[in-house]
Amino acid sequence: SKLIQYKMFKKIEIWILYLTLLFSILFTIGFGALVRHEMSGGQGLKNIGLGWVSETALFFAEIPTNLKRILISDLILEDRFSSIDGFDGSPNSKESYLLLSRYDHDLKEEVVELVDLRSFEILHTWNPDVKTINNLVEQTDEFKHLGTGIIHPKLLQDGGLLFKDDTPLRKIDYCSNLVFQNTKDRFHHSIETDIDSNVWIPSRIYPQSLPIKKVGRNIKEEDGYVDDSIVKLSADGEILFEKSVSQIFIDNGLEYLLFGHGATYEKDPIHLNDIQPVDFDGDYWKKGDVFLSPRAQSMVLLYRPSTNKIIWKGVGSFFRQHDVNILDNTRISIFNNNFKSFASGHQVDGNNEVIIYDFATDEYSSYLKDSLVKNDVRTITQGRGHILLNGDLYIEETDYGRTLYFNSDGSLRWTHVNRGSDGNIYRVGWSRILYSPGDIKIVENFLRKRGVCNE
Repeated sequence: SKLIQYKMFKKIEIWILYLTLLFSILFTIGFGALVRHEMSGGQGLKNIGLGWVSETALFFAEIPTNLKRILISDLILEDRFSSIDGFDGSPNSKESYLLLSRYDHDLKEEVVELVDLRSFEILHTWNPDVKTINNLVEQTDEFKHLGTGIIHPKLLQDGGLLFKDDTPLRKIDYCSNLVFQNTKDRFHHSIETDIDSNVWIPSRIYPQSLPIKKVGRNIKEEDGYVDDSIVKLSADGEILFEKSVSQIFIDNGLEYLLFGHGATYEKDPIHLNDIQPVDFDGDYWKKGDVFLSPRAQSMVLLYRPSTNKIIWKGVGSFFRQHDVNILDNTRISIFNNNFKSFASGHQVDGNNEVIIYDFATDEYSSYLKDSLVKNDVRTITQGRGHILLNGDLYIEETDYGRTLYFNSDGSLRWTHVNRGSDGNIYRVGWSRILYSPGDIKIVENFLRKRGVCNE
């Protein structure tokens, strides 16, 4: 043992220590240069047959990021509601349903549950094998990284369920079997249908339609400019219309908003998170128009695809907003995240709000503001806010896995927290409340016609 201790603590010559430090510094610089070279395209080494060198360096450099992605795949959210597990409160008195999209900790998968809000009873559950569906897609180019969630599911008149998560658009039947998926685009954020059963979803044009590259760097296509687009699809998933939102800005004299701000290149100046189709003519819009929510601009637009014209834009009363809804002939609602960037970082400045804009009076107002403050609603990103026909208010506080329902007088009727059996809070995926006569008809038709699924 003394011999071992001697060898372990034997003095090292100072020149060996210095030489080791020198080689370590040179290795670090060289390794960083190889990683940078590969992230810039790696063309130099590839031209002489040594592309594998920089590729290997990038592989090792990305190990911590990839390991982190694996370890947090079961996204656990901050627990602000330790006393709530599932539904808590009084069920609704009128017929209404919740299409609850959530991560199930026990299944280790995403599920969608059709919940009767008069009893909180789960009437049906969809549990598609998203990973298997992803494996049907060639995961290259824009499909290199596919999500595994079920975001903003939409129940259709024929009983099918639409969903996506930075993936192709998928439709499944009542037994969660795949009906189709559109692999021409990678879709994200909201799913809405118009009166003609067409589907409107944000996507990204790939390759990008605008010739924009960061100066001095050969950016990989998937890391380049985020060319958000609005897409209209038929009921069977065929693309009928697609338009770059950046090009819409340029065509309507708003190019300065894309490339005229800040000292650095902005790759995602739009971040489209909602498309709300207009189904009727009015004094301020026409059937076929769409409301757009470009989050990065803290702006809501009324756009007319038939003429490629922006009819109206709203700014100033909301920040990093989501979820635009048409309330009546003159009013829309907007979920105001109130998300701002300060020196201390990104945060909600106070609480979320549901903002109403009235075109007839050109005025903004905050709906049931005191109730959202009292219940400390403050999702930083994402979020849903829907004012029902009777004045009740539905909220999804996405970042915290919480859903809330307020009576029209502002009192909290019920809340739901997606707590797993391990006690942790898990993500929800833009759940949808079903309450209108059209929604009720679709649900009742689905419940009447659904079959029996094999386990």
